[in-house]
Amino acid sequence: MIEKFLEQLSRRKKQAIALCVDCVMLPFALYSALALRLGDLSPPIAGFWPAFVVSSLVCLPVFIRLGLYRQVVRYMGNHAMMSVLTGATVAALAVVAVAYIVPLRGFPRSVPVIFWMLVMLYVAGTRFAVRALYQWARNRQHAREGVIIFGAGAAGVELVRMLGQQGTYVPVAFIDDNPAMQRRTIDGLAVYGRHQLSRLLLDTQATQVFIAIPSASAEARRDVIDFLEPYALRVRLIPDHEDLLAGRQPLSNIRDVQVEDLLYRDEVAPLPHLLAKSVQGRSVMVTGAGGSIGSELVRQIAALRPQTLVLLDQNEYGLYQIEKEVVQRFGTGLSVFSVLGSVTDEVLMKRTMQRFRVRTVYHAAAYKHVSLVENNVIQGLQNNTFGTLRTARAAIESGVEKFILISTDKAVRTTSVMGASKRMAEMILQAQQETQTTTCFSIVRFGNVLGSSGSVVPLFQEQIERGGPVTVTHPEVTRFFMTIPEAAQLVLQAASLAEGGDLFVLDMGKPVKIVDLARRLVRLHGYTLKDVEHPDGDVEIVFTGLKPGEKLHEELLLGRRVAGTEHRKILRAHESFVPWSELSAALKTLERACVTYDYAAIKSFIEKLVEGASLEDQLGELAPVAPVVSLTGKGNIA
Repeated sequence: MIEKFLEQLSRRKKQAIALCVDCVMLPFALYSALALRLGDLSPPIAGFWPAFVVSSLVCLPVFIRLGLYRQVVRYMGNHAMMSVLTGATVAALAVVAVAYIVPLRGFPRSVPVIFWMLVMLYVAGTRFAVRALYQWARNRQHAREGVIIFGAGAAGVELVRMLGQQGTYVPVAFIDDNPAMQRRTIDGLAVYGRHQLSRLLLDTQATQVFIAIPSASAEARRDVIDFLEPYALRVRLIPDHEDLLAGRQPLSNIRDVQVEDLLYRDEVAPLPHLLAKSVQGRSVMVTGAGGSIGSELVRQIAALRPQTLVLLDQNEYGLYQIEKEVVQRFGTGLSVFSVLGSVTDEVLMKRTMQRFRVRTVYHAAAYKHVSLVENNVIQGLQNNTFGTLRTARAAIESGVEKFILISTDKAVRTTSVMGASKRMAEMILQAQQETQTTTCFSIVRFGNVLGSSGSVVPLFQEQIERGGPVTVTHPEVTRFFMTIPEAAQLVLQAASLAEGGDLFVLDMGKPVKIVDLARRLVRLHGYTLKDVEHPDGDVEIVFTGLKPGEKLHEELLLGRRVAGTEHRKILRAHESFVPWSELSAALKTLERACVTYDYAAIKSFIEKLVEGASLEDQLGELAPVAPVVSLTGKGNIA
């Protein structure tokens, strides 16, 4: 009732009410000061009327000038308190001045000080009382969920206050690993150690934990996440310290635990001279600039201040989005040009490179969805293999100095056309390097990147939010994972290490078992797993079976000939390839098979040309949806 009444009032009416209340509170504060000082509930005020008039005439304009009446009471914070403090101080000084100028006989000298304190109490107190009343009324109408704040530092305290204003959650306690903070009370909440969590959950019935340690290292956050995982709690995090300081994200952007929070990867600081060497002051072109890897390359390259940045993509919307983002972030100081087109158009590629005098090319354009390429073989080969060939030829003819191909672990002993198309793209660059000295060709190979358009992680999170089931292809399937920013950063540094014909492999760490990843995400979202042993669980994991072209385990190397480089996360591999004199004729044969849609010839050709390749028999035909095998033994359709 109170909440609705307050919300129905117009802004002007609320301001008028606040002004009228202050018109009463200011004289009452002076009256109370006199009463307290003289010890009389009916002090003689008739002789002091100039002080009453001046206190209001001075204080109210100060409040108006400082914007006190523009403050939203329910969100009132430090700025409003400073306005009250300033107004009260000016009013107290005005009373002192009147007392000595008029003069006011018998006016106690300590009254202005008491008056100053009471103005603070009355003016600020009425507003905090209204705010508390509003929140109380709102809390009665809306059931609030109890949350525990992990981290009793500045971010945790600010988060508690923000949650109190929002009304969705009610903070019930702090947890902090600092013994000096434990057994203390902050903002009315007790601080506990992590060993007291089990008892705390029984006492408070909290259902979520918000991790509010933005300045902690990734390792420290993972330690907290690992500790919280066994509990039936939804674990959420506030933005990182750097994002908060830079203003990229507000504190209110509380997010669920993501896969990158669970991956145990040690971060290696980039080597600045390697980052800038192939980019700074040069004309740089990124193909596939609207994609997940391409767009991150664009962001990092733009920050290194190239002379010109050329973005190429056949996806109009993706190209528009990354161009807009770069222009907004880096302004007019950077020359950015967007080219809408395909890497299969050799004339366009050559004209673009020559027009902008491109010196470095990052070739990220590719079709990368295994199952889609498996069912659209010709288009996959045209884009990934022949698109790379035509772009490489255009680079040589245009005098490009460095050409870097973004490759994939699926190119190694591949079972898919997508992987084979990327391995042939690698072989093209290796062979081309032997025929000319104009362009330095290099390849950077790595595994899955988190957050890419083909990543399974967003699907897991969507399925968990819906209550399941979560679909995993196979109980034993594993994958390498890396974040997009880390991958792009390493690609830029690898380009500076290139000497010609290099095949760089990024250190992806240990492969991750996908079903274990799915289980952890389910638990950290506050759900229990539903399986044979726990039929009453919340979310079930079902197995869909491997799609055509998919492998249980991916690899990064064909052989064992690998050496380190200046950067410990970048390795240089040595793998055999077909000389250009032989490869050129073979590619012409493959191109004729693509023109005639001869799938049998394509399959036979790839398996002979690409080392370790073993493709599916139904190549080029649309595969049916596979049945799903549930952990509980029931059949489902995904």
